[in-house]
Amino acid sequence: MNERPIIVHSLEDAEAALAAAADLGVPVTLRSAPGAARYLGATVFRDMISEAAKPYSGLSVTAVFDCGGDPGLALGALRHGLKAVRIDSAADVRGKIADIAAQSGARVDFGDEDSIEALDLLDLDDPEAAVRTWLREGK
Repeated sequence: MNERPIIVHSLEDAEAALAAAADLGVPVTLRSAPGAARYLGATVFRDMISEAAKPYSGLSVTAVFDCGGDPGLALGALRHGLKAVRIDSAADVRGKIADIAAQSGARVDFGDEDSIEALDLLDLDDPEAAVRTWLREGK
């Protein structure tokens, strides 16, 4: 299956996405909103995804925290145990951040290189149904 990331804004969004993915039996990538690190702490995002994933211990869940263009926020997120961060950084910073991430078994996605479309759950009436459709299309 192709990666079909889902942008979540709340615990409810994450729960809906994970319920749909578990029902379909597919791995899922949850991303925070673009630049969310500016207003949402790394531990809040980490704990939100962890809480939503509790009922689905066998489900493969990747959580990607979007740090906008701030390498300091990306490094802070890595220090708080996040295993995937997204950043739109200058070329001279990319290698350094990627090296630091790799040392802790984490990954870095670079925002300006991302051509992967994502489903944004903001303001959807039925996010779980939207996720089901989104993930089925990726099979």
